[in-house]
Amino acid sequence: MSNIIKEVQEELVHVSNHPDFKAGSTVTVYYKIKEGNKERIQLFQGVVIQRRGSGATETFTIRKISGNVGVERVIPINSPFIEKIEVNKVGAVRRARIFYFRERRGKSARIKEKQTFYTKKAK
Repeated sequence: MSNIIKEVQEELVHVSNHPDFKAGSTVTVYYKIKEGNKERIQLFQGVVIQRRGSGATETFTIRKISGNVGVERVIPINSPFIEKIEVNKVGAVRRARIFYFRERRGKSARIKEKQTFYTKKAK
């Protein structure tokens, strides 16, 4: 029974190619908003707190501070309203869900950037 449900979901879901990101990453989501007959793109930049679910039901939560108020948004990864997702920074965190980030303010709310090590190719 569950195989049939998964097959139907895969057929109906709008699959899009987004970059790889996880909790701790700072991303910018370009989200399409329809107002009447007009359409515009709104940017939402923040830290990914969690990724949840799998397949058609996968979502991610983004948190940002806007005017001293914390704003969180849960976005389905396969939403047709997502124009694109840009990964600004890849954070070095040890957990898959960083809910402790909600209580942090100021300097303690910073996330270290993940270091990437490149090796030179021998000629």
